[in-house]
Amino acid sequence: MLTTRVARLGRPISAIGLGCWQLGGDWGEVDDERSQAILTAAADSGVTFFDTADVYGDGRSEKSVGTFLASRPDREKFFVATKMGRRANPHIPEAYTLDSFRAWTDRSRQNLGVDKLDLVQLHCPPGSVLTDPVTYENLGILIDEGRVERVGVSVETCEEALQAIGEPRVASVQIILNLFRRKPLERVLGEAQGAGVGIIARVPLASGLLSGRYDATTEFPPNDHRNYNRTGEAFDIGETFSGVPYEVGVEAAREIAALTPPGWTTAQLALRWIVDQGVATVIPGASSPDQARANAAVGDLPPLGEETQAALAEIYHRHIREHVHSRW
Repeated sequence: MLTTRVARLGRPISAIGLGCWQLGGDWGEVDDERSQAILTAAADSGVTFFDTADVYGDGRSEKSVGTFLASRPDREKFFVATKMGRRANPHIPEAYTLDSFRAWTDRSRQNLGVDKLDLVQLHCPPGSVLTDPVTYENLGILIDEGRVERVGVSVETCEEALQAIGEPRVASVQIILNLFRRKPLERVLGEAQGAGVGIIARVPLASGLLSGRYDATTEFPPNDHRNYNRTGEAFDIGETFSGVPYEVGVEAAREIAALTPPGWTTAQLALRWIVDQGVATVIPGASSPDQARANAAVGDLPPLGEETQAALAEIYHRHIREHVHSRW
């Protein structure tokens, strides 16, 4: 497994992580036994970075990761990032207080079974939260009190990412980056690398579109966000299929699939492209142990060639850019 080291994260992590949203819900049912099998398959394949959140299954995902950690004699090698803020109801700037931060992180520590969180990230907060100096003062207090080791932010837009990168105690910025969402390449990655901030690339397969397995007739379960959030009914539409109209994404993914090197899957092509951009880690989810192992195998694949890179860029500019580039 390829590993990376980013100054503000302070320790090496696997270039391929595991996104644990699926272990909590919103992607159809995943039972506890399968969750543990997925986590174990990822870990045994070299994955050391796990990303979860307090709202994934109302804590179910965090508890699954906590159960996994408790079962591992080598638990110290794993780096667990969680997120906070989306439990606020209503989800407004006034909810982001120091008392809330303390309550949210205490709950996550209990769910994960740890004394101190490796990394807690604000979970796509209202924009004004990210521009308020008090936010970062309060995050620093969490570090000083020993509740968390590091703090970061998960954002929707490149401008929000740039705001956070400028804050000296921010260790990481999580942002959507994939073959359908290339705008972060323009400034965000360079600014982050210069500041020693780790970029965590989320939604790397555009909610599965970039796996090449879906077509116009594919149906998703009622409790799957790819069904109920297609027009942004529940949260930012950019989180579902990366904000790309489904039919457009299916067609573009079909062309991307034709570029897949022999012996690779289309998902592996999409993940390797992100690794090649120099991120700290990329966090695909997995619905089975085999999928977790296939994702982790990307850490051993060679970089993509210039010809493939150019062909992938052309598909983006022809199909996708007009739908997403100006929005996020």
